[in-house]
Amino acid sequence: MPHLILQYGGPVPAAVDMTAACQALHAAMLATGLFELGAIRVRALKADAAAIGDLLPENAFVDLVLRIGVGRSAEEKTAAGEAIFAAAAAVFSPLLSGAHFALSLEIVEIDPALSWKRNTMHPRLRTAGKERP
Repeated sequence: MPHLILQYGGPVPAAVDMTAACQALHAAMLATGLFELGAIRVRALKADAAAIGDLLPENAFVDLVLRIGVGRSAEEKTAAGEAIFAAAAAVFSPLLSGAHFALSLEIVEIDPALSWKRNTMHPRLRTAGKERP
């Protein structure tokens, strides 16, 4: 963990390179200092079907859900959310400058009793000195 999932609908890719968006948000997550490099996942999923607002074809949305493990203070989660949302607002500024776009972010904590993980990247990155605590 953490996983940042961007779900989008409408003409978002016409205005923003989604691969670059994922990379920028990855950098923003890493810059918070709260997440290990080998744990960060950012992915964008297109909604093949959507009904957005007043149904105009130029309407678009990006909904971000950040799934994280427990153990961070409310202040840390708020600071991370604000930093990631600011980065998302910068990435999607071409769409935010218009009148047909909605951007949202929610942070969800995962119950550790109901989460199983196995990650072989951590040892490699720690050995290479790239992993942050």
